[in-house]
Amino acid sequence: MYKANLSSSGFQQGEFWKGLCLTLLLLMIFTLPASAQEKEKLWRTLTVSGRGVETIPTTLSQVNLGVEVQGKTAEEVQKEAARRSSAVVNLLKNRNVEKLETTGVRLNPVYSYNNNVQKITGYAASNMVSFRVPTDKAGTLLDEAIKTGATQISGVSFVASDDAIANAQKQALKKATQNAQQQAEAVLDSLGLKSKEIVSIQVNGASAPPPPMLYRAEAKLTNADASTPIVGGEQEVQASVTLQISY
Repeated sequence: MYKANLSSSGFQQGEFWKGLCLTLLLLMIFTLPASAQEKEKLWRTLTVSGRGVETIPTTLSQVNLGVEVQGKTAEEVQKEAARRSSAVVNLLKNRNVEKLETTGVRLNPVYSYNNNVQKITGYAASNMVSFRVPTDKAGTLLDEAIKTGATQISGVSFVASDDAIANAQKQALKKATQNAQQQAEAVLDSLGLKSKEIVSIQVNGASAPPPPMLYRAEAKLTNADASTPIVGGEQEVQASVTLQISY
């Protein structure tokens, strides 16, 4: 009885190993061609990068302006700066400017030097704000802000609206993709080859460069009847797309 059991157990083990070997053989048969195809696909690929540019008008002015006050004591200059700043901010709110925010609040001593001796002679306080306004209204609004109490215009730059930039990004991406495809077709046609499929797509970006600053200067009201001329321009939105194409 003991020998019979050994024989039966050995037979079962043999059948198990035969089945396992057959399974491994079938897996090798079905996986090797697919693996070879993948290697061939990755080996015979062309990588091209396309660039797209969309130009849009800058219809908004990004303005940075503020109030600076000097006086003998810190308390008096801070109160006066707050009073003038409140008047300017109320004006901007009434004109429905966009993205109005405070960008700086400062209170610093003013020094004089005599025989290498430093002495505090007063204090200077400043409050700065930034906002966006339609460019065709920017000149008139700057003049009103100066009359209301603003003493500094620290910068004006031109930008397109958020919606215009978003639409331009889509168009720039389309142009970049088309440019990459045209490059690939030109290369493959010159070699007598045909493209098969796009293996991978990489979007390298679609962004608008920061707008250049128009000017930076002290604001002075020289003629109450004159309006500060503000003229906008154009803004470029750029995109880049990289394609890997099999052939």
